[in-house]
Amino acid sequence: MAKLKLVRGGAPRYTLVYGMRLFPAGEVSLLSAGRVGFTRGEEGRVTLHVIEGTRAQIEKQLLTSIDAFFDLHAKDAPG
Repeated sequence: MAKLKLVRGGAPRYTLVYGMRLFPAGEVSLLSAGRVGFTRGEEGRVTLHVIEGTRAQIEKQLLTSIDAFFDLHAKDAPG
Protein backbone atom coordinates (compact mmCIF):
# COMPACT_ATOMS: atom_id res chain seq x y z
CA MET A 1 0.00 0.00 0.00
CA ALA A 2 1.36 3.43 -0.98
CA LYS A 3 1.98 5.95 1.76
CA LEU A 4 1.16 9.63 1.41
CA LYS A 5 3.97 12.07 2.11
CA LEU A 6 3.39 15.51 3.55
CA VAL A 7 5.26 17.95 1.34
CA ARG A 8 6.27 21.20 2.96
CA GLY A 9 7.55 24.25 1.18
CA GLY A 10 7.49 24.43 -2.58
CA ALA A 11 5.74 27.11 -4.59
CA PRO A 12 3.25 29.31 -2.74
CA ARG A 13 -0.42 28.48 -3.37
CA TYR A 14 -3.09 31.06 -4.11
CA THR A 15 -6.81 31.40 -4.78
CA LEU A 16 -7.90 33.48 -7.78
CA VAL A 17 -11.50 34.77 -7.88
CA TYR A 18 -12.59 36.19 -11.23
CA GLY A 19 -15.61 36.75 -13.44
CA MET A 20 -16.08 37.40 -17.15
CA ARG A 21 -19.09 38.50 -19.17
CA LEU A 22 -19.39 40.53 -22.36
CA PHE A 23 -21.60 43.63 -22.31
CA PRO A 24 -22.25 46.17 -25.07
CA ALA A 25 -19.86 49.13 -24.84
CA GLY A 26 -21.13 52.08 -22.85
CA GLU A 27 -23.92 50.19 -21.08
CA VAL A 28 -22.18 49.32 -17.78
CA SER A 29 -22.47 52.02 -15.13
CA LEU A 30 -21.70 50.03 -11.94
CA LEU A 31 -19.91 46.83 -10.95
CA SER A 32 -20.12 45.53 -7.38
CA ALA A 33 -19.64 42.01 -5.95
CA GLY A 34 -20.79 40.19 -9.06
CA ARG A 35 -23.63 42.63 -9.77
CA VAL A 36 -23.66 44.90 -12.78
CA GLY A 37 -25.70 48.07 -13.11
CA PHE A 38 -26.60 49.31 -16.59
CA THR A 39 -27.03 52.87 -17.79
CA ARG A 40 -30.72 52.05 -18.51
CA GLY A 41 -31.25 51.32 -14.79
CA GLU A 42 -31.42 47.52 -15.09
CA GLU A 43 -29.16 45.06 -13.25
CA GLY A 44 -27.34 41.90 -14.30
CA ARG A 45 -24.98 39.43 -12.67
CA VAL A 46 -21.50 38.12 -13.33
CA THR A 47 -20.75 34.56 -12.22
CA LEU A 48 -17.57 34.46 -10.15
CA HIS A 49 -15.13 31.59 -10.65
CA VAL A 50 -12.39 30.25 -8.37
CA ILE A 51 -9.07 28.68 -9.33
CA GLU A 52 -6.65 27.43 -6.67
CA GLY A 53 -3.03 26.36 -7.00
CA THR A 54 0.40 27.74 -7.63
CA ARG A 55 0.80 30.86 -9.74
CA ALA A 56 1.81 28.72 -12.76
CA GLN A 57 -1.17 26.38 -12.32
CA ILE A 58 -3.59 29.30 -11.98
CA GLU A 59 -2.14 31.10 -14.99
CA LYS A 60 -2.41 27.99 -17.18
CA GLN A 61 -6.03 27.32 -16.13
CA LEU A 62 -7.01 30.99 -16.47
CA LEU A 63 -5.62 31.22 -20.02
CA THR A 64 -7.48 28.02 -20.93
CA SER A 65 -10.68 29.46 -19.43
CA ILE A 66 -10.28 32.74 -21.33
CA ASP A 67 -9.81 30.87 -24.62
CA ALA A 68 -12.91 28.77 -23.93
CA PHE A 69 -14.91 31.90 -23.00
CA PHE A 70 -14.15 33.54 -26.34
CA ASP A 71 -14.72 30.29 -28.24
CA LEU A 72 -18.23 30.20 -26.75
CA HIS A 73 -18.85 33.81 -27.72
CA ALA A 74 -17.41 33.49 -31.24
CA LYS A 75 -20.91 32.75 -32.53
CA ASP A 76 -22.00 36.19 -31.22
CA ALA A 77 -19.33 38.01 -33.24
CA PRO A 78 -20.44 39.63 -36.49
CA GLY A 79 -19.18 38.27 -39.79
